Amino acid sequence: MRKRQLGWTDLHLTTIGLGTWALGGGEWEWGWGPQDDRESIVTIRRALDLGINWIDTAAVYGLGRSEEVIGKALRLIDERPIIATKCSLVWGEDRVVINSLKKKSVKEEVEASLKRLGVEIIDLYQIHWPNPEEEIEEGWGAIADLVKEGKIRYAGVSNFKIEQLKRIQPIHRVASLQPPYSMLRRGIEDETLAYCAEHDIGVIVYSPMQKGILTDKFSREWALGLPESDHRARDSRFQEPMLSVNVEFVEGLREMAKEKGKTIAQLAIAWTLRRPEVTAAIVGARKPYQIEETVQAGEWELTEEEIERIAELLDKRPDVIE
Repeated sequence: MRKRQLGWTDLHLTTIGLGTWALGGGEWEWGWGPQDDRESIVTIRRALDLGINWIDTAAVYGLGRSEEVIGKALRLIDERPIIATKCSLVWGEDRVVINSLKKKSVKEEVEASLKRLGVEIIDLYQIHWPNPEEEIEEGWGAIADLVKEGKIRYAGVSNFKIEQLKRIQPIHRVASLQPPYSMLRRGIEDETLAYCAEHDIGVIVYSPMQKGILTDKFSREWALGLPESDHRARDSRFQEPMLSVNVEFVEGLREMAKEKGKTIAQLAIAWTLRRPEVTAAIVGARKPYQIEETVQAGEWELTEEEIERIAELLDKRPDVIE
């Protein structure tokens, strides 16, 4: 699979990375429904067998469960992949998630993640959300200290705006930004991608399939049948009036993907990778067959004609660019 250098770092990521949010299961506020840990481990190993060289996770996914499952999988393989995880969302015995970027909290999170993952150093450690905003500098300073201590190789952020990036750059150079990006969330095209390119910041996009909307399985019936433990059941994109808008849009993609002998998911992922500023896309998978399908998008370079056809479909879609 193709690899791209992550900004100014010496990390070279495959254009597809395995996302493990759903591997945290459904027993927390932002879960994806029930998940079998054994199947998660099989999925992780299959992704690596297919050539993916990095895994994205976060401490909060399943309240530690995703990192623990990855740790178990790592003990079963010979060559360790690049590991990216995140901090700033913490929880207590009541399992209620809160935001914290206090220095003490960040350092405790790193230690806990190292232990769950079973590694001595985290390749890419990211602030998950820039909240509380008044603690951004304190949290980033703590991460800079951890880089010096050798517990983190590179430091990045997720969901930051340009002004927030500017605030932390003087403290420690930002290696990467992880923003949402898909056909249905295109806001970073306005200024963010250009800023990252100018400052040699790698861009790792998440949710290129928009939580399953941009896939062949998406339909009205599927969306309305999501279990209560799946947070998507509460997402406005899976409810009216946006549900009908999305169903119609996906039907247009379905026709195009079929013509190319591809799937909608592969089309959606390849579309995000068409931008040279994008280093790689995080692709979630809960079962081996899912990553076997989506990994193929890493080698698909869309033609100008294909990009234009998608643009026409987007122009017809009554939606606000996010």
